[in-house]
Amino acid sequence: MIFEQSLRKELSYTTGAVFLVLMTIMMTTLVIRILGYAATGSINPKDVVILIMLAVIGYIAVILSVSLFVATMMVLIRWHKDSEMVVWYASGLNLRMLYGPVLRFASPWIIVIAILAIFVWPWTNAQTSEIKQKFKGRDETAMLIPGQFFESVNSSRVFFIENIDATTNKIHNIFVADHKNVRLTIAMGESGKINFLDNGIKQIQIQNGKRYEGEPNKGDFKILEFESYTVDVEKKASKAPDYSPKESTSLFLLENPNPIAMGEILWRIGLPLMAFGLVLIAVPLAYVNPRRGNYINLIYAVFTYLIYSNLLNISQTMVSDGKESFMRAFWPIHLFAILIAYVIVQHRINPAISWWKRQIPGGYKL
Repeated sequence: MIFEQSLRKELSYTTGAVFLVLMTIMMTTLVIRILGYAATGSINPKDVVILIMLAVIGYIAVILSVSLFVATMMVLIRWHKDSEMVVWYASGLNLRMLYGPVLRFASPWIIVIAILAIFVWPWTNAQTSEIKQKFKGRDETAMLIPGQFFESVNSSRVFFIENIDATTNKIHNIFVADHKNVRLTIAMGESGKINFLDNGIKQIQIQNGKRYEGEPNKGDFKILEFESYTVDVEKKASKAPDYSPKESTSLFLLENPNPIAMGEILWRIGLPLMAFGLVLIAVPLAYVNPRRGNYINLIYAVFTYLIYSNLLNISQTMVSDGKESFMRAFWPIHLFAILIAYVIVQHRINPAISWWKRQIPGGYKL
């Protein structure tokens, strides 16, 4: 049918355009946020691009859901405004029959959203968590930045190195403060180097310096000059990543059901169902009087999406907190969306009859 081909073509172009705009906004936000983490030392600056790409891939399902909803609204609003829907109605077809071509276009994308939410979302979260844990698990020499003070993980040691030669591992103007057993040891030297032992242990060797040792507030510090002073570098024990429910596979969550796991499952399954519900609502919500020809229904669409997504998040939180069971919290939101779409369609078909009469069989005629 020519009408359906034209509708599918315009929906494709509009969905792609909306998706690119939303993706650009999302990437800009992610770049600012992740660069902020890199500036504070929470993540490795070398991993910024990888983390941005993983975050973008993880949010594609959400962006695609919004793109389908907004694109359907925009296309059908324009068709009503330009009286192109008059052709549809003049052919003896009603608004309910418009669901066929719209859903045939949206169904493949809803399947893609389901795959992204159920499989890709936990994978991107797991990869992100693994990258962050590897960065946090590096030894202290990897954290040293020339010209900046660095505090060790257990807050017992502070380093400062003015310059590091990456090729020879030689360092210049070193300051090390070590606080153990109520005693403070401060070592300073003009030069030194980083040694790599056979057993994997790293050492910072300070040359031609002084060491101050004593207990604060007692004035019993000792001053010693040395030609060589060695500081062992703390090496963290490597451990397997401990994945949270957001980072665990859907199969693992189903095999280990607990409130938090079921809350995560509710959100993953609810995302494609939300996309389906939004498409159902978009068809009747996009109706515009050709004589008025405005886009105020897009404002209604924004509120519809915000309410729907927030209700889904609230349901997830209630299940995760154990305040509601999965089965009782899973279906009401999506059923309510279908009922809303049904009521609006009934109203659009024959607005002269009260909405409650249209729910009674035989209460109106097409």
